Amino acid sequence: MDEPDWLIWTRELQAIAQTGLAFARDPYDRERYDMLRALASRMMAAHTASPPARIEALFAGERGYATPKIDVRGAAFDARGRVLMVREIADEGRWTLPGGWADVNLTAAESVAKEMREESGFEVRVRKLAAVWDRSRQGHAPGVFSCCKLFFICDITGGAASASAETSEVGWFAEDDLPTDLSLGRVLPGQIRRMFEHARNSALATDFE
Repeated sequence: MDEPDWLIWTRELQAIAQTGLAFARDPYDRERYDMLRALASRMMAAHTASPPARIEALFAGERGYATPKIDVRGAAFDARGRVLMVREIADEGRWTLPGGWADVNLTAAESVAKEMREESGFEVRVRKLAAVWDRSRQGHAPGVFSCCKLFFICDITGGAASASAETSEVGWFAEDDLPTDLSLGRVLPGQIRRMFEHARNSALATDFE
């Protein structure tokens, strides 16, 4: 899915304003960056159902040098070669690979192991970083902020299937029998199939885009 120009421009304006406010010391420069952030908020509000004040508050919560957010996803497989997936309560019960935003003070690998434990009940050991993909280049629905998605191949070391406050069901799926109701904001069918390829062939290089 191609992102609209207005979203790309708005995201860039917000990033310029955020980074400018992080480093500017002159009060007049800070005022200009505040105005730029407000302009970006109005631009986004003009194309969405959210009021400008709500968007501006969202932007104002982002501080420091503007960088992409990091989303981590884990692909673990059982003895039959099926991939582990969970139903996300937050997305109308749609299926996805376990994962979420990377946590502060944890490495990306530690974050995905934590997410898999919390969402599926399984303990895992991270075997390989399989892919580093920019969300907007992969065909996901447009998002407010730039996002980098890290996909890991993991081996189950313990635990048992268990739903959580974030998930309603845990399941195993074969490559030719993936669920049709995927949480497409989190994972795409092609990304899951690529994880099967990485699991079968450990010599594959990490994908990036």
